[in-house]
Amino acid sequence: MEVKEITTKSMPYEAWKDNEYIEGLVKELQDNGVNVVVGTFDKLINWGRSNSIWPLTFATSCCGIEFVSLGAARFDMARFGWEVARASPRQADFMMVAGTIVNRMVPVFRRLYDQLAEPKYVIACGGCAISGGPFRRSYHVARGIADIVPVDVYIPGCPPRPEAMIYGIMQLSRKIKVERFFGGVNRQERRNKCLDDND
Repeated sequence: MEVKEITTKSMPYEAWKDNEYIEGLVKELQDNGVNVVVGTFDKLINWGRSNSIWPLTFATSCCGIEFVSLGAARFDMARFGWEVARASPRQADFMMVAGTIVNRMVPVFRRLYDQLAEPKYVIACGGCAISGGPFRRSYHVARGIADIVPVDVYIPGCPPRPEAMIYGIMQLSRKIKVERFFGGVNRQERRNKCLDDND
């Protein structure tokens, strides 16, 4: 078995120091019957995390009905590993915000987000969650959840089809796959100005 060239996004193979030592070590192990897989724990862990993300159901209007249909046989979100929809934020990986968020719901919504375990993600599903939708000029509806929590994926539509929701969650899976699990910070959460004023 031959050692393939090690490649990373930021360094060419020639820039690695002491390549001969690594190649000799791998060859010695393989000659003794040991199979060696060279990779990173980041890729392994993120592969597992991206294929078993559990949603926190937070459906407040018609987008919620479309999200519920993902669990039915026609769309079958179990084939992707998302079927464990949780009602407790402490057991969920991401928050699927499907529907209208009224101003009275904002503190509850923010509390649920804060109770999610790190790393946590948010999907804004539908026009109401993204920008207020048809109610954006009314006094009682929040004009998008991006002002309350950081949003990772937007799924447009009023309401979006289940296929669009599947595509949106697949985009979140792709985002998780390229993150750095060990070391570094993936994103800095910015606090909402309104919440800072209330503190």
